[in-house]
Amino acid sequence: MIKTDILIIGAGPTGLFTVFEAGLLKLKCHLIDALAQPGGQCSEIYPKKPIYDIPGFPEILAGDLTKNLLEQSKQFEPGFTLGERADTIEKQEDGTFIVTTNKGTKHQAHVVAIAGGLGSFEPRKPQLENLEKFEDNGVAYMIKDPEVYRDKKVVIAGGGDSALDWSIFLADVASEVTLIHRRNEFRGALDSVEKVRELKLLNKINLITPAEVTALHGDDTLQGITVTREGEEEVIETDHFIPLFGLSPKLGPIANWGLEIEKNAIKVDTFDYQTNVPGIFAIGDVNTYPGKLKLILCGFHEATLMCQSAFQIINPGKRNVLKYTTVSGIDGFDGTRKEAPKAVVQAIQ
Repeated sequence: MIKTDILIIGAGPTGLFTVFEAGLLKLKCHLIDALAQPGGQCSEIYPKKPIYDIPGFPEILAGDLTKNLLEQSKQFEPGFTLGERADTIEKQEDGTFIVTTNKGTKHQAHVVAIAGGLGSFEPRKPQLENLEKFEDNGVAYMIKDPEVYRDKKVVIAGGGDSALDWSIFLADVASEVTLIHRRNEFRGALDSVEKVRELKLLNKINLITPAEVTALHGDDTLQGITVTREGEEEVIETDHFIPLFGLSPKLGPIANWGLEIEKNAIKVDTFDYQTNVPGIFAIGDVNTYPGKLKLILCGFHEATLMCQSAFQIINPGKRNVLKYTTVSGIDGFDGTRKEAPKAVVQAIQ
């Protein structure tokens, strides 16, 4: 039996940052993740994807963000159960929870924080003949290593942030980038839309809207696609076709835990992101509430408030005084202490 204060289900960015916030409150964390390594989608799907909305980082690769979060949290010595999926949960008479994985590993904690991101997921695939034939032979649904596309002709389809961001990034990698979307309007960030249009004017991106990819061509590997635009068909030579239409999320066994679910997400109270089951919280992309935004930044905020309530559950009646790390420094579980610079402390005082 693995015992901890907070059991975190999901080792993506939100889960990893929870370790740090909990550590500041002297709370120990253990994380469960079905993937073989921490980092969630940032590590598994797009480690080389640039992220632009992390405070203090004008641009940071998803994989580097994961490394930084691991470095930030390691002083609090979190435990990990990786390559296993959280399957069942049981509440004990003493108020603690026992979570058992699909491999039988048992974990006991006072608080459970579900930070599973989108849960288990599959890419949304376009309805195209011979699509499976070209999977891994020119067709891919995610980009793990941009160098695969170095000096290649690439066609990206989609209208969200991933399609826009990767089109921008690959403009300096591929020999030719074509972005195709079925509408003239995009769903992604306005700044990214403007950047794509700028790159189009510089002839660094071919932008085709409104249009759809309607056929794939090639023998053993992809050699071209058919684009249909306003009833007219055009064949475009390409080495790679990357449809980025998002993911179909599934909560998996968590959906059977008695939690209130809405549109495949867990409903929470925005006071502290607790679910309808006391002691079980949901933070990050896995939760839903009025005004919810699926941003890493929002997950960090939710984790911070969640830890404050977790402290009260684990330490009933004990008062917690908020201390700024700039002044108080950081105490690690190993007994070390990182002091704030005296000049900074004096300036604040």
